[in-house]
Amino acid sequence: MMKENNKPHVVCVSYPAQGHLDPILKLGKLLYTKGFHVTIVNTEFNHRRYLKSRDPNSLDGLPSFRFETIPDGLPPSDMDTTQDIPSVCASIAKNGLAPFRELLIKLNNSSSNGVPPVTSIVSDGVMSFTLEAAKEFGVPQVLFWTTSACGFMAYLHFHHLAEQGIVPLKDSSYITNGYLENTVIDGTLGMKGMRLKDLPAFARVTDPNDIMFNFLRKEGERAKEASAVVLNTFDALEHDVLEALSSILPPVYAIGPLNLLANHQIHDSNLKSLGSSLWKEDPRCLRWLDSKGPNSVVYVNFGSVAVMTAEQLVEFAWGLANSGNNFLWVIRPDVIKGGAATVPPEFLTETKERGLLASWCPQEAVLNHPAIGGFLTHSGWNSTLESICGGVPVICMPIFAEQPTNCRYSCREWGIGMEIEGEVERGKVEMLVRELMDGDQKGTEMKKRAMEWKKLAHQASAGPKSDSNLNLDNLIEKVLLAPKHQ
Repeated sequence: MMKENNKPHVVCVSYPAQGHLDPILKLGKLLYTKGFHVTIVNTEFNHRRYLKSRDPNSLDGLPSFRFETIPDGLPPSDMDTTQDIPSVCASIAKNGLAPFRELLIKLNNSSSNGVPPVTSIVSDGVMSFTLEAAKEFGVPQVLFWTTSACGFMAYLHFHHLAEQGIVPLKDSSYITNGYLENTVIDGTLGMKGMRLKDLPAFARVTDPNDIMFNFLRKEGERAKEASAVVLNTFDALEHDVLEALSSILPPVYAIGPLNLLANHQIHDSNLKSLGSSLWKEDPRCLRWLDSKGPNSVVYVNFGSVAVMTAEQLVEFAWGLANSGNNFLWVIRPDVIKGGAATVPPEFLTETKERGLLASWCPQEAVLNHPAIGGFLTHSGWNSTLESICGGVPVICMPIFAEQPTNCRYSCREWGIGMEIEGEVERGKVEMLVRELMDGDQKGTEMKKRAMEWKKLAHQASAGPKSDSNLNLDNLIEKVLLAPKHQ
């Protein structure tokens, strides 16, 4: 067994949101199984939430897998919810480097505590302030974009949108007057027929100084400065886009689906039990599913960040009720912007025998449960990839970030989804749920395609010679264990 102080030491830095921590943590675990000492870096705010959601002793017992924190530069807050994203992005970009540099110095001076010197950094693609620190300390720096490859490519195209005058929009009427649907974007490498509607929602801006548009434009451009770029996807799923990315960036490694790689390779019980959820998971979900027949339940979850109106929530509720299907619906306490997430009492009465509402659940286990027949989703990348791994077709309602891009690919390229177009209305939701669960044309074809993609996802990640496993080994050998940078 390698002595602790002789191990390579990778520092993995997560953006402070659920959908970012999950893949960063999985990659950290995989590197641990490959012989690395791993330090996971959260913001102080996010780490408090992480600890609150689990047993206080759950982080003990892993001397080579540790957690550290840096401040986010924002005023203190105890809210158990995702922070305001533009505020976090602006603050971390401005304030992240100095405390991160101090953390690296501390880690490099901790040999007496069994901590080896830092030999590489893997940070979230939108935490690129770490690039400066990697240069200063002479270590390789990998940027891990936790988006799809198509979503990442769309962000890389933001500077073209600005140069061509497509963005900013003339005024807010352009969001609803057909401009998004009718503006075809030329030159998105590896992506054909993309409309402005299909690009990340952060492009729908009227202000040239919009924080998120400019933040993601800059973060995307900085990917060229990294030693390598990592994506949680697999070649068969996004081949054309991955090839195009490889032609314009440093080495690009597709090492997904990370949930399947982790399931195949992580056997340490302490590590396996170390989940990534920032909310307490409802233990009833899987027990309830056990009582339902195969493919009889539609799972509904709009992710960890997306918000909707109270009116949309009510329309979803009655659409689900009127479909006649069983459903498991995750409703976060903060899913309604500025209000309480409540459904009509009549809805609860009508659906009490066939519906379960929960505040959070172990999603990967839910999507792999035989009772699940379909997934009504916001099209976040973790959710999309986990549905592919489970062979579960989807109804998409993209709300935020690169969800519109994932939605387009799910519906038009991969054949596993249908989109809720326009306003959310109960009749529309009912019709799509019926087609998803019981349809003998579109629904059947989507289920068939979903099972084909499931097979390819497992082929990409199972066994030492699988594409994603070989890519992970190459990332380690050629980048993370490369001779020290000067």
